[in-house]
Amino acid sequence: MKLEDRPAAVDVAALAARDSFTRDLGIELIEASFGRAVCRVDIEGRHVNFNGVAHGGLTFTLADAAFGYACNSQGAMSAGIDAHIVYSLAARVGDMLTATAVEVARSARLSTYRIDIVRQDGKLVAAMTGTAYISDKPAGAAT
Repeated sequence: MKLEDRPAAVDVAALAARDSFTRDLGIELIEASFGRAVCRVDIEGRHVNFNGVAHGGLTFTLADAAFGYACNSQGAMSAGIDAHIVYSLAARVGDMLTATAVEVARSARLSTYRIDIVRQDGKLVAAMTGTAYISDKPAGAAT
């Protein structure tokens, strides 16, 4: 069985339900499994910047949400400690963006993820890499 086919060790949907920031932006968790998460958002007028395209902050937040859910899916509380994003295409009102986060490496205390953000036509809008610190606490525990 592949890593991404294993069921999540925690209820990632419950973690997402507690995330009022992403919920207020309209970001939805679509699926989650062990070391993997998929989120999406439909671009609305409230999401555009002064140039009339989707705000880069929204795109980053979408990628960061998928990253956070994926790295916390394995049972241990994890926190992003590094992230890099590259934007390649603009998104506009009416577009749907989907972010897919997949674990690419893991050690005792660090995990690394690749997050691709694509439009509904399959074109890559942005790509992010992220590194998370893995704690001894259970995922979803209060800090």
